[in-house]
Amino acid sequence: MSARARGFTLLEALVSMAILALVATLVYGGFHAMTRARSNIERVGDRYQQGRAALSRLARELGSAFLSAHQPFASQLIRARQTAFVGLRESPADRLDFTSFSHRRLRRDAHESDQNELSYFAARDPDGGTLDLVRREAPYIDEDPSRGGVVQVLAEDIESFQLSYLDPLTGEWTERWDSTQAAEQFGRLPAQVWIVLVLRGARGEPIRFETKAPLGMHLPLSFAVGG
Repeated sequence: MSARARGFTLLEALVSMAILALVATLVYGGFHAMTRARSNIERVGDRYQQGRAALSRLARELGSAFLSAHQPFASQLIRARQTAFVGLRESPADRLDFTSFSHRRLRRDAHESDQNELSYFAARDPDGGTLDLVRREAPYIDEDPSRGGVVQVLAEDIESFQLSYLDPLTGEWTERWDSTQAAEQFGRLPAQVWIVLVLRGARGEPIRFETKAPLGMHLPLSFAVGG
């Protein structure tokens, strides 16, 4: 019986093992690259979903923004409830505080209406130090439309958040809006808000989102208010 018929030689076994190891390395590398690419695509998709959701929510709530000319009969209570629309140009992210008809009651017996205070601004993540876009909501309107309520993160690791306001009287865009000051846009709302949100991508590249949100009303509610 020949040596080849009795089995593999040591050299043949070593060559076979080397080929098998090479094939296994190539297969593992392919699967690893595929998994990494899939993970990157999912991260990018999550970032786009986060940005679109943040803009969609802000635009929807801006559509319900309102001011009210009604005041309580007791003079000492006039400052206890103030509707407002205040947009400030800040760096790297603007701030917007306003009152809206967008509140949703989550409990049947809650003593709440559809009115609320809303704020959109940037805050530092205490853990990672990144800049996040956050939303504040208070279910009751009080004398300070910029404080109170619950704050939640809408979009993580943003580069910038910029708002511009279309004045219905002049037809021009402005970087600030303040319905509480006589020297600004006292007792008025903008016709539209131009929203630009830039997120930081998975590899550090900027991801830009942009939309224009129309407001449903421009003047304060004044039904049953004597002239």
